Amino acid sequence: MIKYKLECKNCETTFDSWFASSKEFEKLKKKHLLICHICNSKTVDKTLMAPSVKNNKKDKKYNLQLDKYESVKQTITNYQKFIKENFKFVGENFAYEARSIHYNPKKKSKGIYGNASKKDLMELKEEGIEAQMIPWLDDKDN
Repeated sequence: MIKYKLECKNCETTFDSWFASSKEFEKLKKKHLLICHICNSKTVDKTLMAPSVKNNKKDKKYNLQLDKYESVKQTITNYQKFIKENFKFVGENFAYEARSIHYNPKKKSKGIYGNASKKDLMELKEEGIEAQMIPWLDDKDN
């Protein structure tokens, strides 16, 4: 299989297409069976393409990025584990519970975590209630 970047000479649309071989492409072109999917013109031809060459420097850079990603993901996972073990989950009631703890000093509670909208977080901040948004990975991603 070979992939070519094709261009319609009529509407200048470019698109990719796969062929069994370069001979197959030439055969279809000669029979005028290459048709633009936008304007139905038969003036479709190959355009210049960069060859796909394996680049070890790129591979190393990709692997470094992948390593960094995995490191960050592991750090987030560790934070999540700590939070789940040491804080109370309040779900969608986060803003309400945060206000309840803030305005009732007699209410002793361990820290909480849950879900809040950006609007809720801004309102909490305006009221002097400290809350932070942290990245959260679903369990299925861990």
